[in-house]
Amino acid sequence: MNVIWIGFLGSLAAGLLTGVGALGVFFIKDLSNKLEDGLLSFAAGIMLAASIFSLILPAMAYGEIMFDSKHLSVIVVIVGIFCGAVTLYSMNQYLPHEHFLSGHEGPDTKAFARIWLFVIAITLHNFPEGMAVGVGFAGGDIKNGVLLATGIGIQNIPEGLAVAVSLLTVGYSRMQAFLVAFLTGLVEPIGGLFGSLAASFAGLFMPLSLAFAAGAMLFIINHEIIPETHRRGFENMATFSLLTGFALMMYLDVMLG
Repeated sequence: MNVIWIGFLGSLAAGLLTGVGALGVFFIKDLSNKLEDGLLSFAAGIMLAASIFSLILPAMAYGEIMFDSKHLSVIVVIVGIFCGAVTLYSMNQYLPHEHFLSGHEGPDTKAFARIWLFVIAITLHNFPEGMAVGVGFAGGDIKNGVLLATGIGIQNIPEGLAVAVSLLTVGYSRMQAFLVAFLTGLVEPIGGLFGSLAASFAGLFMPLSLAFAAGAMLFIINHEIIPETHRRGFENMATFSLLTGFALMMYLDVMLG
């Protein structure tokens, strides 16, 4: 099967696990602030490890082979990381969206219903995750792609639950909260297809593509998730939850890689 479609299907599988996590909204009456921060931090830890072990390190390895230079490889990866981060920064600046705790960010608009502000915020998270999976498969290293899809899928479960319950707490029905969280997970295969196509048709840009996805994810972790989970007095627990997620993804990298 073409690696482009494998990347698409891998990111689709990861995205669908957002819906699996969102199912918890039908069984949980309320998600405590502490548990919500812990779940999101755990997801951030997985994303952080995936950025390093499954994106940045392979990007440098690809670059060294293609350019026959460690120095040039590292420079290309650094450029890719900053390009990914700047892209997500620009989206944060110009797309209106809603944070769960800190509220509205981006241009002021009353035309958007609040639920769509949440959808945009979640999309900013999920698109680069799907792109990372697609790029991972496009390099021809199926094990690396499977590892990325597995890690992103695992972190999507607590993220889906946290998103659905957060929507529930601001007045949406359980079914609405579930459907919104589920549908946002379907953004990932779009990102996966984009990442697979970009990397497959521009093989020389493979290191740049991997680094770009890593930079986007690192921006999300530092700009979005860590500040959101350190506002309510549970920063110590959130820190260790992040480390737990990081350790799990590192373990998966060793065992599956």
